[in-house]
Amino acid sequence: MRERFSMGRFFAVVLKEFIQMRRDRLTFAMVVGIPIMQLVLFGFAINSDPRHLPTAVLVQDPGLIARSLVQAMRTSDYFAFDQEVATEEEAQALIERGDVQFVLHIPVDFTRELLRGERPQLLLLADGSDPSATSNALGAARQILENVLARELVGSNQWLRPEASSVELIVHAAYNPERISQYNIVPGLMGVVLTMTLVLITALAISRENERGTMENLLATPVRPAEITLGKIVPYILMGYLQAGLILVAARVIFDVPMSGSLPLLLAVMLIFISANLAIGITFSTIARNQLQAMQMGFFFFLPSILLSGFMFPFRGMPVWAQHIGEILPLTHFLRIARGILLKGNGPAEIAPEVWPMTLFAVVAVAVGLTRFRQTLD
Repeated sequence: MRERFSMGRFFAVVLKEFIQMRRDRLTFAMVVGIPIMQLVLFGFAINSDPRHLPTAVLVQDPGLIARSLVQAMRTSDYFAFDQEVATEEEAQALIERGDVQFVLHIPVDFTRELLRGERPQLLLLADGSDPSATSNALGAARQILENVLARELVGSNQWLRPEASSVELIVHAAYNPERISQYNIVPGLMGVVLTMTLVLITALAISRENERGTMENLLATPVRPAEITLGKIVPYILMGYLQAGLILVAARVIFDVPMSGSLPLLLAVMLIFISANLAIGITFSTIARNQLQAMQMGFFFFLPSILLSGFMFPFRGMPVWAQHIGEILPLTHFLRIARGILLKGNGPAEIAPEVWPMTLFAVVAVAVGLTRFRQTLD
């Protein structure tokens, strides 16, 4: 016959759990740290309406209305005129490298054609590889144009005001003219999946062996620590390439994502990205005392990676301090590389500014991860 429920035994178990929580400081830190990090990121860093987007201008008409339009866009919250270009080729190169988000092209004789009622054209070239970063700014550009024309076309030129569609604003979203969100999401999803799986699986797999004691049995064999280290890394590298291959096939067959660049170049750069994530997972496995802690640390790394890399929210919409943190994360640079190669057809010269920060992170992470892992084995 079972005894009745005892409040004394109940409170004893509760006290035991509190004592265990106090001893497990890492888990307690994660419990407190993850909500705080989410509040900070979502409350301060995340912004779906980016402002002050880098913009170049190609002015081939020195007229008054053209100058007024440039000044109005310069003083708006959406456009930050960083530089002027002299040719269309130079403007296209800036868009390809991702140095600017927009290029405003005011053609020759724009003002004269406007005053003669010939309905001149304005070209706003946008980097369409991230539609969420440009949609609101494009709407603001049309409003700015209408305001400028309403202010400048007075007196005898009043009949040319926006109501008469006196200017045709042509928006060309390069690399994604139809602004299909899958073109942006699917290539980025490849980096997100690799980050999540490689960090978590590596950390959990090694922590599980330490927790079950199988690592000690392995060390009792003639296998050297270096052989164990490399033997555990190589399968996960192959697994990463398998995942990437599946996503690339699905991107092409199911979502019809264009693949304008070199796939061998993308796969070569991917090795750096995979190595960085594996090294982070190995480092977490040497710190964690059990699988739960390893999983918690994995999510603690994955959460800012997905939020601050530009995958879910426009990177340029975040405050400067959040962008600095995002620039440290390898996922940020891999997303730009993957989208640049697949959508823009970028080559080694265009992706070089993104390769070296990711390589530096990978080298440091691999050095720290392998050093700690060898120390654990020894």
